[in-house]
Amino acid sequence: MYPLPVFMKKQKRYQEKSGFILEDKTARTSRDEKNIMKNEKPEFSLEDLNQKIFVQDEIITLAKDNSPRLLNKFRLVYPDFFKKISVIQPNLKNSELIFCIYLKLNLTTKEIATYTFVTPKAIQNRKNRLRKKLSIPSEMDIYKWFNDL
Repeated sequence: MYPLPVFMKKQKRYQEKSGFILEDKTARTSRDEKNIMKNEKPEFSLEDLNQKIFVQDEIITLAKDNSPRLLNKFRLVYPDFFKKISVIQPNLKNSELIFCIYLKLNLTTKEIATYTFVTPKAIQNRKNRLRKKLSIPSEMDIYKWFNDL
């Protein structure tokens, strides 16, 4: 068997990380043709995917710039995230919510420290305080907890 070309390896890695699996092109085409015959919108739209990628890139850019617009932009795109967190702990400050966003974006401690201009030790302390406030068990990975939220 021949090794996979580089772009196919990257596509497979992307699918495994994101949980988003691209379908076989012919299967998607036939399904879209059926939907068009029923005068329905196709389930999967390339424009929707491009829009999601653009918004995700914009959020990551705002996070890297430590922009004050990050909280509002994230709130517009992911309103359910804040509803779920407020059910668990309704008294979180905006700074703690922004920190939750960094964790939801899977940014490492070192990356968060760099973007927010604090030491990695301070970020570790904030993670521990947030664990207590949100009642996250110490044996559970905090990034997994936020992704499952």
